[in-house]
Amino acid sequence: MTKPNVHAVHRDWDRPFPAVARTEGIYLYDENGKKYIDGSGGSSVVTSIGHGVSEIAQVMFDQAQKFSFYPAHAFTNERFLDLCDLVVSLAPGGLKDNSRVWITCTGTDATDDAVRLARQYWVECDRPSKYMVVGRWQGFHGNNLAVAGFSGITSRRRIFQPMFVESPHLPPAFCYRCSLEKTYPECGLLCARMLETIIRQHGADNIAAFIAEPVVGAALGCAPAPDGYFQVIRQICDRYEILFIDDEVMTGWGRTGAAWGIDHWGVTPDIIATAKGMTAGYTPLSAVIARDDIWGALERNHSPFKAGHTLNANVVSCAGAIAVINYSLDHRLSLNSRMRGEQALAGLREMMNRHPILGDVRGKGLMFGFEFVQDRQTKETFPPRLGVSSRFEQFALRRGLVTYPCTGTVDGVLGDMTLMAPPLTISSQEMDELLAILDAALSDLELNLEISA
Repeated sequence: MTKPNVHAVHRDWDRPFPAVARTEGIYLYDENGKKYIDGSGGSSVVTSIGHGVSEIAQVMFDQAQKFSFYPAHAFTNERFLDLCDLVVSLAPGGLKDNSRVWITCTGTDATDDAVRLARQYWVECDRPSKYMVVGRWQGFHGNNLAVAGFSGITSRRRIFQPMFVESPHLPPAFCYRCSLEKTYPECGLLCARMLETIIRQHGADNIAAFIAEPVVGAALGCAPAPDGYFQVIRQICDRYEILFIDDEVMTGWGRTGAAWGIDHWGVTPDIIATAKGMTAGYTPLSAVIARDDIWGALERNHSPFKAGHTLNANVVSCAGAIAVINYSLDHRLSLNSRMRGEQALAGLREMMNRHPILGDVRGKGLMFGFEFVQDRQTKETFPPRLGVSSRFEQFALRRGLVTYPCTGTVDGVLGDMTLMAPPLTISSQEMDELLAILDAALSDLELNLEISA
């Protein structure tokens, strides 16, 4: 039995946390032997190859037997070099074999460093006025104070608002609840074209970069941008010399049914921030991928990149990342993600026939989600005080499924969603098991809301 918690700080003060005893495949087992499906892929969208793959642990152990740490200001290491070569060979579009890689620790580090690179690039190009980063409302890019400024997830920003540099924001590319009250495709992708308005209002000479997630995760419960959106963004960025930063922290490495989330739109970003599925939770690691000529501006001026942490390019983590990436490629997990994602969306859409609480079902590959509404016709949300997505999380957990609750779809405050991102190794039969638990938990939630009304 796990000892009572006296000193550890968890993510919630008001509920108990079961203790994980072991993991295997898509499953977690607590200390009492109860089995749970890891439906959220950790916290969240992390466990791409599933749990307990012994060869990953073995590769990391073998490296640690040789050495596990080194002074990175004075040395390099072979695994770091191998990983960067592998990443560049797999980079999307025009970045393939035409980029360089910076290895750091977490997804937040990657997005923060991507913005640092954009800023330093323009300084090295003798254009120091370019410093602003344009983000999107209901977008999430990590959890440090700098990143909070260009993120757009209200609940993570509000308390720290006086402490960060504010950035301009576009409305989200979210057709289910269009902020501009338009309908796709008659809208002409106004949500993307508004980037040009913001650039003109603030001046192109002041804007360094635009950052966006291809599929918005924690802030919108797996909402992909509409077809054509990133093509318009790419054109505008090129027209005004703005760097496009693609946040692939969640969407990279096969999660959406393509190698990279941005592949669904067929455009090439200038800089990519990626993490999570790169090491599948076996060890912390992230990366910034950028075109050769962007790094070349720093190199020509003999200007080291102004970023980095003590544990950057950790050799054990680099070894683990190589093993995870190769495992994903060898087992064609991107293809399985696409097929199982189609199965999941079909199952959820069928559930909409008997669960009126489901307002919208969305996603790409094994990054999918759904939104709760009081009335499907009007899309009326539940009052935030009811904590509908958190209630659903607890009902699903009791039935043996881990989900990820999200809030703030409509305006950063209203709206309840659930994000799902099971391991890319999930089988058809296991997906049926996951969907059956979702179905039962939805019934539990509806009954609970009816009783408490």
